Amino acid sequence: MHVPNRRLPLNALRTFEAAARLLSFKDAADELCVSATTVSNQIRQLEKDWGCLLFVRHTRRVVLTDTGRSLAQVVSRAFDDIRAEVEAHVLTPRKTVTLAVGPIFGTRWLIPRLSRFRRLHPDIELVLQHGPRITSEADMPAQVAVDWGSGNWAGLEARRLFGITYSPVLSPALLAEHGPMERPEDLVRFPIIHQHDRSEWAAWLARAGAAGLRFSEETVIVDSNTVVQAARDGMGVALGIFPFIDDDVASGALIRPFDIDHLPERAFHLLTRAGAKPSTELRKTCDWLLAEASGG
Repeated sequence: MHVPNRRLPLNALRTFEAAARLLSFKDAADELCVSATTVSNQIRQLEKDWGCLLFVRHTRRVVLTDTGRSLAQVVSRAFDDIRAEVEAHVLTPRKTVTLAVGPIFGTRWLIPRLSRFRRLHPDIELVLQHGPRITSEADMPAQVAVDWGSGNWAGLEARRLFGITYSPVLSPALLAEHGPMERPEDLVRFPIIHQHDRSEWAAWLARAGAAGLRFSEETVIVDSNTVVQAARDGMGVALGIFPFIDDDVASGALIRPFDIDHLPERAFHLLTRAGAKPSTELRKTCDWLLAEASGG
């Protein structure tokens, strides 16, 4: 793709960035407060001027081509850098760091610690964002993110924060209704809650010597915080994620009937863009997260 040596069409590039991020001309139009036709026309003009195809159009969706995906990475990173610079040095005298985290990590680990961060770094404005699952640098939504995985993310530097353990938990009311629960086979008398899929329960049952045990009543819930609340409300037995629910067990809101833990290979990692020179405020934020995770 050859771009003539002339002024870049920044408005069209902003439109392209939104459409590439949302994979929808309509959603991009809503975000930019223009019509979907305007979005489509601007992208078609880019494709015409540059002699390449950026999107494959389907009836109800669009998909990035390899060229479009490559351009989207560069454009998204450039706009993120511009946005961060404006937020840090123009809109506020405080230094800004954007941090993307998932729901259970943010609610049950990060939020209770933020007051310590503010006391240590009153000059840093920490902007929290919802963190999607990240597979590579193209998915990086912020300057720094925390995600769950094996430690390999293309184009990103990953530093391990901590691992977790799974063990069944349930409410006292559910135990009183269906109990007792003395061995893993007793689980067949209880409703079971799966988070996202059935893989972790299968791994825990294998660890407990009950591989292949079939449950009689099952519910699948994707959001981890919702799983915890459902277990607290007596909806079923869930695999508790420790240390995130230590307080629920300590308070008696949830009961941990077995001393059998499943330790998954994946863990929570701190992600930053590989090769990028971190600002002072970004380095301080990362150092604080690593120190908190290590108990420092």
